[in-house]
This record gives sequence, C-alpha cells and structure tokens, in this order.
Amino acid sequence: MNKSCCAFLIALFACAAPAQESDSGFWHKLGAVYQAPEVPANRYQDTARLKTLMREGQLYLSLDDAIALAVENNLDVAVQRYLPVFAAADVLRTQSGALVRGLQLTVREGPPGVGGPSSPVLTGGTDNTNSQADVNLALGQITGIGSSPISPGSPIPRFDPNIVGQYGWIHNTTPQANEGSFGVPSLVTGTTVFNTGYVQGFSPGTQLAVTFNNTRHSLNAPNIDYNPYTAGSVGLTVTQPLLQGFGTATNKRFIRIARNNEKIADLTFQQQLVATVSAVMRLYYDLVSVNQDVEVKQQALKRAEALLENNRVQVEVGTLAPIEVVRAQAEVARSRQALTNSESLVFQQEVILKNFLSRRGTDDPEIRSARLVATDHIRIPDKEAPQNLEELVQQAFKNRPDYLQAVIQLDNARVALKGSKNALLPQLDLVGTVSNNGLAGEVNPLALPGSGAADQAFLGGYGTLMSQIFRRNYPDYGVFVQLNIPLRNRQARADMMRDSAQANQSELRLEQLKHQVQTEVEAAIIALQRARAGYDAARQTRVLQEQTLQAEQEKYSVGATTSFFLIQYQRDLAQARSDEVLAESLYAKAQTALERAVGIVLTRHNIEFDEAYNGQLRR
Repeated sequence: MNKSCCAFLIALFACAAPAQESDSGFWHKLGAVYQAPEVPANRYQDTARLKTLMREGQLYLSLDDAIALAVENNLDVAVQRYLPVFAAADVLRTQSGALVRGLQLTVREGPPGVGGPSSPVLTGGTDNTNSQADVNLALGQITGIGSSPISPGSPIPRFDPNIVGQYGWIHNTTPQANEGSFGVPSLVTGTTVFNTGYVQGFSPGTQLAVTFNNTRHSLNAPNIDYNPYTAGSVGLTVTQPLLQGFGTATNKRFIRIARNNEKIADLTFQQQLVATVSAVMRLYYDLVSVNQDVEVKQQALKRAEALLENNRVQVEVGTLAPIEVVRAQAEVARSRQALTNSESLVFQQEVILKNFLSRRGTDDPEIRSARLVATDHIRIPDKEAPQNLEELVQQAFKNRPDYLQAVIQLDNARVALKGSKNALLPQLDLVGTVSNNGLAGEVNPLALPGSGAADQAFLGGYGTLMSQIFRRNYPDYGVFVQLNIPLRNRQARADMMRDSAQANQSELRLEQLKHQVQTEVEAAIIALQRARAGYDAARQTRVLQEQTLQAEQEKYSVGATTSFFLIQYQRDLAQARSDEVLAESLYAKAQTALERAVGIVLTRHNIEFDEAYNGQLRR
C-alpha cells in the first residue's frame, strides 16, 4: 500500500509542475518555493566615482559630477530603490490570490542650503523678495496624490495549488453497550490513514479539489466479514460561483492593481530622482554663488586696505586729516567681518552638499576634511528662448511622474470599486462532485463458523481496492447549488459606499493636480522671466557702480571729495556685485524650477532610469 500511495502523491505533485520540466527541474523548483527570496543587502560605501574626483584633499565637482554622485549615493534615492521591490512582491503575492499590501508613496525634498535667497550674505541692497517667492513656488514639493486603502471586496480563490493530506495510525478501544453488534465486549481498532488531495483556485472563481482517501482497519471483532480491510475513494469536487466571486476580471483585480502599483513605484522612484537632482542643482548653484560672494568680499577688502594704505601715506605727508585713517581702518574691519561671514557660509554649504552626495557624509574623515571646488559656473544666455505655455503644459502632462501616478491611482480606485460592487451580490455556487469508492480485505479469521460467506469481489489487497476505484464499480456523483443570502449586508454596502466616494475623490484629485501642474508651469515661466529681468538690472547696476566708483576715485585723487564718500561708493559696488551674484543664482534656480515643472529634469541631464535604479551612471 505504501508504494502505491507514494506513487499517487508524486502524481499529485506532478499536476502542479509544468509538463515540460524534467524531474530534477521540478524538484529544484519545488524546493525553491520554500526558500526566502534574496533581497540585496544595504550598501553603505560610496561609489568609486567619489574617490576619483578627490585630488590632494579637494573634491573637484562639475554640475554633472554632483548630479551623478547624488543619484548614486544619496540616501533618499537609496531608500526609494526599495519601492519597486515592494511592488514586485505585491505582484507575486496577488498572483497567489492574496490581497495587495499597497505602497507608501513619499518623496523627500533636499535640504534648503545656506546660500539661497534666505542667506544674509546675498540679501540687502535690492528688494528681491517677490522674485525669491516665485522661484520657491516653482521649486515647491511636487508629490503625487498618495495611495488609499482598498477594501477586500468579494473573496478571491487561492491560485497557488496546495497538496493537503492526513497520514498516520490510530488505536481505538471502544466499550460496547451491545456485544451482539461486533461480538466482543470492547472493540479494538487499529487504523492506518493515508488521505491526500490537491486543491487549487482559478481566475473565473472556480475551485477544484481532488481527494484520494484510503483507510486500513484491523479489528478484534468476529462479526465482520473482512478483517483487516481497506476502504478508499478518489473524488473530484468543482465549485463555480455564479454571482459573488464570478469572473476573471473580478478575481484578478488585485493582480491588475499590483501591476499598476509597479508602474506607480517606478514613477515614485523617478519623482524622487527629480527631487534629488533638482535639489543638488540648487545646492551646487548655491555653492557657486557663495564662493563668488567670497570673491566679491575679498575684492572689497583689498580696496579697503588700499584706501587705508593711501590715507596713511597722505596723513604722514600732512595732506589728509588723521580721522580719515580711522575711517579707513573701520572700513577694513567691516570688510574683514563680511569676508569671514561669507567664508563661514561656504563651509556650511560644503557640509550640506557633502552629506547630500555621499552615503557616509562627514562621518568619513577624508570627506570631512575635503574642500569642495566647483568647476562649473552659472552661465546665462545672452537671449532668452521663447516659452510656449500651452506646449509646456502638455509636455508636463506627458512627463511629470506625479501626474502619471494620479492617473494610474484613479484606475486602481475604479478596479477596486468593481470588486466592492461584486461583493454586494448573494453567494450562489454551483457544485459538482464525483467519487469512486472501493473496499478490499481478507476473510476475517475470527469469524464464527457458519456466520456467512464473504463476497469474492472484495477479497484481496490494495490492488483490488484500486481496481474497484478506477473501474468505477461503486460511483457517487451529484450536482447541487449553494445559496447564501445576507439579510443586511452592511459590510459590503459600507465598502461600496467608501470605494465609490474614493473613486470620485480620486477624480477630483486628478483634476486638482491638473490645475496645479498648469499653475506651476505658468509660475515657473513667470519666475524665469522675472529672474532674467532681475539679472539684467543687477548687471547694469554693477556696471554703473563700477563707473561711479572710478569717477569718485579720480575725484579723491585730486582732493575733490573725502574718503567718506569713497567708502560709500566702494560699499555700493560690493553690494551691486553681490546682487548680481544673487541674480545669477535666482536665474539658474528658476531655470531648474521650469525644467522640474515641465518634467524634463532627468532627460535634460541624460539620466537613464535603469542606471539610476542600479545606482551606477555610466557617464
């Protein structure tokens, strides 16, 4: 019996295996389903690119280098690399018939930095408040509409096949109230059980159960004809829902949602890339700006020191009052303080940028001690290219990951709504069952003489039992319906109400996001135009202040003015140059904001999704 049972068990395993696979391939696959899938371990070391940019204790960075380092090493991006893994796990989970677990859709923005519009070094002298506000609006956090919890809806069959079984041996001793039933005062039974089955669900809602049951009994009773004997059956039961749970679309809805979530996961990762690349561009421009402002402050200090030296000479020869030396000394002290403030902001900006571009940040002693050298400068075109608002808005609808997420999430809400609607229906199942039975055993050696003759058809071993089963000597079959009508159905009605409202809300959110995209694109265009006008005005102001200072210096050299007015003009020029630096920075940020609002940041900087996901850019 054991060999035959094992052969049948192997046959059931083979039902679950692809027909084209060899035995070795099947057993390998069978063992693999009980092993945990491998998930790559976290990597805390920076990519080799960072070391190649280090020379003599300095980190030389072009804008492209900074973007590549951020994509490869930034921890916000590294965290989001797990989102596609979660989505793939949900697809695998729903293919088994389980519910989708969903995704957490969050995008982290980069740090503000210290050299932006809020920096005390780069403000004052001119009113740039409104321009800064416009740029910040266009650089605002652009996120999707988020995900909503999904109701379970109608139950889904388990698509993963299962082999079930009960195998063992039982000893029973049962006192008998009527000895005539079995001919003994207490019935002693030894039972060997070998029951196994194959269960699987299918997308139309069909549930299949194949059972193979056989039990061997050995008794101490003289009043039975066969002892020991084996009873067995092979059965097939098919259950098909006709109302609730019917249909492939209904039962594969979570697979569709999970596959949609794979797209959403990729879009969210892309959105994080956009946020990170935009942030590193802004931080890089800030680094360039604060370094340029240091140069402005150094030039101002040199002019103050030159004036001090000139005044000392004139005081010594008696052509200038001693108070002019004091004024010049005060201006030198003020200029040194301004330079110190600017240099400290450079150090702070470097710390922020180093932590943003590396996994260990300033925990690495080599990175902590390194100075950043920005090898690129902000370049502003001589003439502004025309911007077509309608074309840019349509481009944003095609490119922006947050808008594309919202479209897919609306589809998810509608798919979930179909499941909730199906759950409102009563349960009406068509059930068909068929089984073949058999019985085989030996003549009871304990039977009393003359107790009766055994039927020859039942005499034999396990082969006789299987012969009866497969010849269908003793068949059972039946067809019936199962009906379950809920009288109140409150849970299904509540889920339907919530999911209907959720789908409507998703439509409104999509429309809301559509308006937001249009507003952000238009605001970015306005900010760019205003930044361009501000830069042109700042450049012209700086040129005029240089000419004014030169004229004042000529007057001072012939004694036609005092050092008080010369110092004032020197300060005005320094402020004009700082304002020009600020205007360049605002223009560069406005350009970045427009690229982000339109959704072309990644393509503009040649960032491939697969390379970014793998954490290694080729360029």
